[in-house]
Amino acid sequence: MEQKKLLAVGATFPQLLGVDARGREVKRSDFPGKKLIAYFYPKDNTPGCTAEACSLRDGYARLGQAGYQVIGVSKDSEASHQKFAAKYDLPFPLISDPEHRLCEEAGVWQLKKMAGREYMGVVRTTFVLDENGVVTHVITKVNTKDAAGQLVELLGL
Repeated sequence: MEQKKLLAVGATFPQLLGVDARGREVKRSDFPGKKLIAYFYPKDNTPGCTAEACSLRDGYARLGQAGYQVIGVSKDSEASHQKFAAKYDLPFPLISDPEHRLCEEAGVWQLKKMAGREYMGVVRTTFVLDENGVVTHVITKVNTKDAAGQLVELLGL
């Protein structure tokens, strides 16, 4: 399987995002006039992913005041996302991408290595998009404990 390259600054992000925790199809155009922060993470309820989600939850109001909508994406099921969002009171949509279509389009579905084995999985990455869906920033070294602070600093908010 050939890996796609990571979407770069200046690229247009895919229109179809996927399905949210309630089973509704979500498109980029569902957020007119908003800049998007699309963060891709490996798995619900794991330490790093939980820390990242909670940091973004805690910084959500500040990011929202600056015109940003946060969206989380992983290959977890809608049911898993529902439980994860409820458990941690996440105010933003989580997109279920079980076939990793969006992950592949964004270039975050990559070969990973852990404990000597290789497998395909989601590489933690955050994309910042302008109101037209054009990538303005890509974070590949995400600070899971302070993801919101990292974005606030990067975006000068």
